[in-house]
Amino acid sequence: MAGPTTAERGERQQGSSGPPPARGTGRRLRTIVILAVAVVLLGAGGAWVLYGSQWLRVRHVSVSGTLVLTPEEVREAADVPVGAPMASVGTEAIEARLRRKLPRIDTVDVVRSWPRGIALNVSERTPVLLIRKGGNFIEVDDEGVRFATVSQAPKGVPSLELSTSGKGPGAASLRRFGTGRLVRAAVRVAGDLPAPVARAARTVQVRSYDAISVELGDGRTVVWGSDEQGRAKARALTALMKASPGARHFDVTVPTAPASSVS
Repeated sequence: MAGPTTAERGERQQGSSGPPPARGTGRRLRTIVILAVAVVLLGAGGAWVLYGSQWLRVRHVSVSGTLVLTPEEVREAADVPVGAPMASVGTEAIEARLRRKLPRIDTVDVVRSWPRGIALNVSERTPVLLIRKGGNFIEVDDEGVRFATVSQAPKGVPSLELSTSGKGPGAASLRRFGTGRLVRAAVRVAGDLPAPVARAARTVQVRSYDAISVELGDGRTVVWGSDEQGRAKARALTALMKASPGARHFDVTVPTAPASSVS
Protein backbone atom coordinates (compact mmCIF):
# COMPACT_ATOMS: atom_id res chain seq x y z
CA MET A 1 0.00 0.00 0.00
CA ALA A 2 1.43 3.37 -0.95
CA GLY A 3 2.39 5.79 1.84
CA PRO A 4 1.07 9.33 2.17
CA THR A 5 2.06 11.74 -0.47
CA THR A 6 4.15 14.81 0.15
CA ALA A 7 1.06 17.04 0.03
CA GLU A 8 -0.70 14.90 2.65
CA ARG A 9 2.32 15.02 4.98
CA GLY A 10 2.36 18.85 4.65
CA GLU A 11 -1.35 19.06 5.50
CA ARG A 12 -0.83 16.89 8.63
CA GLN A 13 2.06 19.08 9.79
CA GLN A 14 -0.01 22.23 9.31
CA GLY A 15 -2.91 20.76 11.21
CA SER A 16 -0.74 19.85 14.20
CA SER A 17 0.89 23.38 14.55
CA GLY A 18 -1.94 25.37 16.13
CA PRO A 19 -1.58 28.42 18.46
CA PRO A 20 0.87 27.97 21.38
CA PRO A 21 -0.51 27.23 24.81
CA ALA A 22 -1.71 30.35 26.70
CA ARG A 23 0.11 29.31 29.89
CA GLY A 24 3.20 31.55 29.28
CA THR A 25 1.10 34.56 28.30
CA GLY A 26 -1.03 34.29 31.41
CA ARG A 27 2.02 34.07 33.66
CA ARG A 28 3.53 37.19 32.11
CA LEU A 29 0.24 39.07 32.52
CA ARG A 30 0.02 38.15 36.20
CA THR A 31 3.62 39.32 36.72
CA ILE A 32 2.90 42.67 35.08
CA VAL A 33 -0.21 43.17 37.22
CA ILE A 34 1.68 42.31 40.40
CA LEU A 35 4.50 44.70 39.52
CA ALA A 36 2.03 47.49 38.71
CA VAL A 37 0.26 47.02 42.03
CA ALA A 38 3.61 47.01 43.85
CA VAL A 39 4.65 50.25 42.15
CA VAL A 40 1.37 51.91 43.10
CA LEU A 41 1.68 50.74 46.70
CA LEU A 42 5.30 51.86 46.94
CA GLY A 43 4.42 55.26 45.48
CA ALA A 44 1.52 55.69 47.88
CA GLY A 45 3.68 54.58 50.79
CA GLY A 46 6.48 56.95 49.81
CA ALA A 47 4.06 59.85 49.46
CA TRP A 48 2.61 59.09 52.89
CA VAL A 49 6.08 58.97 54.46
CA LEU A 50 7.03 62.31 52.87
CA TYR A 51 3.78 64.19 53.42
CA GLY A 52 1.53 62.31 55.82
CA SER A 53 3.78 60.85 58.48
CA GLN A 54 5.33 62.65 61.46
CA TRP A 55 8.81 61.33 60.69
CA LEU A 56 9.93 63.89 58.10
CA ARG A 57 8.57 67.18 59.41
CA VAL A 58 10.39 70.43 60.19
CA ARG A 59 11.31 70.51 63.88
CA HIS A 60 14.18 72.99 64.07
CA VAL A 61 15.74 75.84 62.04
CA SER A 62 19.48 76.56 62.34
CA VAL A 63 21.21 79.79 61.29
CA SER A 64 24.89 80.36 60.45
CA GLY A 65 26.97 83.23 59.07
CA THR A 66 25.42 86.16 60.95
CA LEU A 67 27.61 89.07 62.12
CA VAL A 68 25.39 92.09 62.79
CA LEU A 69 22.08 90.29 62.44
CA THR A 70 21.01 87.84 65.12
CA PRO A 71 19.90 84.26 64.41
CA GLU A 72 16.50 85.17 65.86
CA GLU A 73 16.08 88.00 63.34
CA VAL A 74 16.92 85.63 60.48
CA ARG A 75 14.52 82.93 61.72
CA GLU A 76 11.71 85.44 62.10
CA ALA A 77 12.24 86.87 58.60
CA ALA A 78 12.56 83.39 57.05
CA ASP A 79 9.21 82.31 58.52
CA VAL A 80 9.95 78.61 58.01
CA PRO A 81 6.74 76.57 58.55
CA VAL A 82 7.80 74.49 61.55
CA GLY A 83 5.73 71.29 61.67
CA ALA A 84 5.20 71.16 57.91
CA PRO A 85 6.47 68.20 55.85
CA MET A 86 10.11 68.68 54.89
CA ALA A 87 9.35 67.93 51.24
CA SER A 88 6.77 70.72 51.05
CA VAL A 89 9.07 73.50 52.29
CA GLY A 90 9.74 76.00 49.48
CA THR A 91 13.42 76.89 49.80
CA GLU A 92 13.28 79.53 47.05
CA ALA A 93 10.37 81.28 48.78
CA ILE A 94 12.35 81.37 52.03
CA GLU A 95 15.37 82.86 50.25
CA ALA A 96 13.16 85.51 48.65
CA ARG A 97 11.64 86.47 52.02
CA LEU A 98 15.06 86.83 53.61
CA ARG A 99 16.37 89.05 50.83
CA ARG A 100 13.24 91.21 50.90
CA LYS A 101 13.01 91.62 54.68
CA LEU A 102 16.73 91.78 55.49
CA PRO A 103 18.63 93.76 52.82
CA ARG A 104 21.78 93.35 54.91
CA ILE A 105 21.92 89.75 53.68
CA ASP A 106 24.16 89.41 50.63
CA THR A 107 23.82 85.68 49.92
CA VAL A 108 21.61 83.01 51.47
CA ASP A 109 21.44 79.26 51.04
CA VAL A 110 18.45 77.34 52.41
CA VAL A 111 19.23 73.65 52.89
CA ARG A 112 17.02 70.76 53.95
CA SER A 113 18.88 69.00 56.75
CA TRP A 114 17.10 65.66 56.74
CA PRO A 115 15.23 64.28 58.51
CA ARG A 116 13.88 67.24 60.52
CA GLY A 117 15.93 70.42 60.05
CA ILE A 118 16.20 73.48 57.82
CA ALA A 119 19.58 75.23 57.69
CA LEU A 120 19.81 78.93 56.79
CA ASN A 121 23.37 79.80 55.71
CA VAL A 122 23.74 83.55 55.19
CA SER A 123 26.48 86.06 54.48
CA GLU A 124 26.07 89.75 55.24
CA ARG A 125 26.99 92.78 53.18
CA THR A 126 30.07 94.67 54.33
CA PRO A 127 29.89 98.49 54.33
CA VAL A 128 32.68 100.34 52.54
CA LEU A 129 31.13 103.80 52.81
CA LEU A 130 28.68 105.68 55.02
CA ILE A 131 26.27 108.37 53.88
CA ARG A 132 25.11 110.74 56.59
CA LYS A 133 21.36 111.22 56.83
CA GLY A 134 20.37 113.44 59.70
CA GLY A 135 21.76 111.82 62.82
CA ASN A 136 21.98 108.39 61.17
CA PHE A 137 24.29 106.68 58.70
CA ILE A 138 23.35 104.72 55.57
CA GLU A 139 25.65 101.76 54.98
CA VAL A 140 26.73 101.18 51.38
CA ASP A 141 28.56 98.06 50.17
CA ASP A 142 31.17 97.71 47.43
CA GLU A 143 28.43 97.24 44.82
CA GLY A 144 26.79 100.54 45.73
CA VAL A 145 23.86 98.88 47.49
CA ARG A 146 22.43 100.95 50.35
CA PHE A 147 21.42 98.15 52.62
CA ALA A 148 20.96 99.52 56.15
CA THR A 149 20.52 102.66 58.22
CA VAL A 150 22.25 102.72 61.60
CA SER A 151 22.37 105.28 64.37
CA GLN A 152 26.05 104.70 65.15
CA ALA A 153 28.81 104.67 62.54
CA PRO A 154 30.67 101.34 62.33
CA LYS A 155 34.35 101.58 63.09
CA GLY A 156 36.76 101.64 60.18
CA VAL A 157 34.21 102.74 57.55
CA PRO A 158 34.72 106.19 55.97
CA SER A 159 31.97 108.72 55.49
CA LEU A 160 31.06 110.30 52.16
CA GLU A 161 31.47 114.03 51.78
CA LEU A 162 29.86 115.24 48.58
CA SER A 163 31.13 118.80 48.23
CA THR A 164 30.40 119.68 44.62
CA SER A 165 30.15 123.47 44.50
CA GLY A 166 27.57 125.42 42.60
CA LYS A 167 30.18 126.61 40.15
CA GLY A 168 33.14 125.22 38.25
CA PRO A 169 34.05 121.52 37.69
CA GLY A 170 31.99 120.35 40.65
CA ALA A 171 28.79 121.83 39.30
CA ALA A 172 29.56 120.52 35.80
CA SER A 173 30.13 117.00 37.16
CA LEU A 174 26.91 117.13 39.13
CA ARG A 175 24.95 118.17 36.04
CA ARG A 176 26.64 115.59 33.82
CA PHE A 177 26.75 112.55 36.08
CA GLY A 178 24.16 113.22 38.76
CA THR A 179 24.46 112.53 42.48
CA GLY A 180 23.90 108.78 42.09
CA ARG A 181 26.84 108.23 39.79
CA LEU A 182 29.14 110.39 41.92
CA VAL A 183 28.19 108.34 44.97
CA ARG A 184 28.90 105.12 43.08
CA ALA A 185 32.29 106.50 42.05
CA ALA A 186 33.10 107.21 45.70
CA VAL A 187 32.02 103.67 46.61
CA ARG A 188 34.37 102.21 44.01
CA VAL A 189 37.24 104.31 45.32
CA ALA A 190 36.53 103.17 48.89
CA GLY A 191 36.41 99.56 47.70
CA ASP A 192 39.71 99.87 45.81
CA LEU A 193 41.72 101.33 48.68
CA PRO A 194 44.52 99.10 49.99
CA ALA A 195 43.40 97.35 53.18
CA PRO A 196 45.62 99.35 55.59
CA VAL A 197 44.47 102.64 54.01
CA ALA A 198 40.83 101.56 54.04
CA ARG A 199 41.03 100.84 57.77
CA ALA A 200 42.53 104.27 58.41
CA ALA A 201 40.21 106.19 56.07
CA ARG A 202 37.89 108.69 57.70
CA THR A 203 36.33 110.55 54.77
CA VAL A 204 35.95 110.08 51.03
CA GLN A 205 35.47 113.53 49.54
CA VAL A 206 33.98 114.08 46.08
CA ARG A 207 34.52 117.52 44.58
CA SER A 208 33.89 116.34 41.02
CA TYR A 209 33.98 113.10 39.04
CA ASP A 210 37.74 113.55 38.48
CA ALA A 211 38.54 114.96 41.92
CA ILE A 212 37.99 112.33 44.59
CA SER A 213 40.24 112.31 47.64
CA VAL A 214 40.53 110.34 50.86
CA GLU A 215 41.30 111.76 54.29
CA LEU A 216 42.88 109.41 56.81
CA GLY A 217 42.35 109.50 60.54
CA ASP A 218 45.86 110.80 61.24
CA GLY A 219 45.42 113.78 58.94
CA ARG A 220 47.15 112.37 55.86
CA THR A 221 45.39 112.81 52.53
CA VAL A 222 45.27 110.81 49.31
CA VAL A 223 44.29 112.46 46.03
CA TRP A 224 42.75 109.66 43.98
CA GLY A 225 41.28 111.47 40.99
CA SER A 226 38.49 109.57 39.22
CA ASP A 227 37.39 106.05 40.09
CA GLU A 228 39.17 104.65 37.02
CA GLN A 229 42.29 102.43 37.21
CA GLY A 230 41.52 101.60 40.84
CA ARG A 231 43.82 98.59 41.13
CA ALA A 232 46.75 100.39 39.56
CA LYS A 233 46.23 103.34 41.90
CA ALA A 234 46.08 101.04 44.92
CA ARG A 235 49.40 99.43 43.95
CA ALA A 236 50.96 102.83 43.34
CA LEU A 237 49.73 104.15 46.70
CA THR A 238 51.07 101.13 48.59
CA ALA A 239 54.51 101.54 47.00
CA LEU A 240 54.46 105.31 47.56
CA MET A 241 53.65 105.00 51.26
CA LYS A 242 56.44 102.50 51.77
CA ALA A 243 58.93 104.70 49.90
CA SER A 244 57.85 107.90 51.70
CA PRO A 245 56.81 106.96 55.25
CA GLY A 246 57.05 110.57 56.45
CA ALA A 247 54.85 112.04 53.70
CA ARG A 248 51.51 113.62 54.55
CA HIS A 249 50.02 113.96 51.09
CA PHE A 250 49.88 111.38 48.30
CA ASP A 251 48.66 111.82 44.74
CA VAL A 252 47.90 108.77 42.58
CA THR A 253 45.68 110.53 40.06
CA VAL A 254 48.11 109.25 37.42
CA PRO A 255 49.20 105.87 38.79
CA THR A 256 52.25 105.68 36.51
CA ALA A 257 53.53 108.96 37.97
CA PRO A 258 52.51 109.10 41.65
CA ALA A 259 53.72 111.89 43.90
CA SER A 260 54.02 112.59 47.61
CA SER A 261 54.88 115.58 49.78
CA VAL A 262 55.58 116.23 53.42
CA SER A 263 53.45 119.36 53.65
